Amino acid sequence: MDNALFARRRAERFAQLLDEANGARRHHLRSRVDDQLTPLVALGRQLNTRPPAAEVDQEFRASLRAMLLATAAREGIGAPAAQPAERTSTGRGSLLPAVTARRARARGAILVGIAAGAIAVSGISAASENAVPGDALYSMKRGTERAQLALTSSDISRGQLFLEFSRTRLAEANSLRGNRAGYRAVLDDMDADTRQGVRLLTGAAAQRSDPAALDAVDAFVSRQRRALDPLTERGSRADQERTSKSLALLASVAERADALRAAIACGRPATTASDDLGPIPGSCP
Repeated sequence: MDNALFARRRAERFAQLLDEANGARRHHLRSRVDDQLTPLVALGRQLNTRPPAAEVDQEFRASLRAMLLATAAREGIGAPAAQPAERTSTGRGSLLPAVTARRARARGAILVGIAAGAIAVSGISAASENAVPGDALYSMKRGTERAQLALTSSDISRGQLFLEFSRTRLAEANSLRGNRAGYRAVLDDMDADTRQGVRLLTGAAAQRSDPAALDAVDAFVSRQRRALDPLTERGSRADQERTSKSLALLASVAERADALRAAIACGRPATTASDDLGPIPGSCP
């Protein structure tokens, strides 16, 4: 029990140090394991800023994709749910569908968990990294993103993840030009991820009265605008209008970040009100 408690505290301290290295508010307390964790924190920062380029053999990619597709088909992942059986006089008919559904969810959760754990160490993400809505592996790609969020504890790290997912949605939208319904749906998801990420980061900045978290917002807006601008001249008129809405959201995000940064500087980081972009900055005298 003591070893388990020590391991948990060590993991929590490591997560705290990583968050501080990524711009979170620093704590004045020190732990006796800080010296041991410092090299790991430095390595984490290095991997975060300069991720290694993984080269995956084409034969391995093809065989892995085939294996994942076969597993998805065997486990029924992505298939429509079966209609519940009619209730019998003993009530057994109403119980079996519930048990079956729980088993199916458990199998799906196990598969996603295995995939999420293997992605970090074996390059399995190469099999689904280019998947777009409609592909058989797209649900695994989104499941991996949910697993990443579940394993992230701080608001700053979660906010940065949501903004990274928004960039991924933009790449998917770029490949769906001409598919009006698919293009608009992906941009809707992209904007939802943008709002989630911005709300978490602006909330962290206002709570800590520290504008460091806003640097990630500024960098995201600049990069996302450069990638989104060319799409305003492509596709149908409806696609262009939908792209303009996403650009307008980025303009609102940039305006909110600037206003919140100014409010923090004058000591009024936020009012009691908030909206889909997070806390509304207070007025400076």
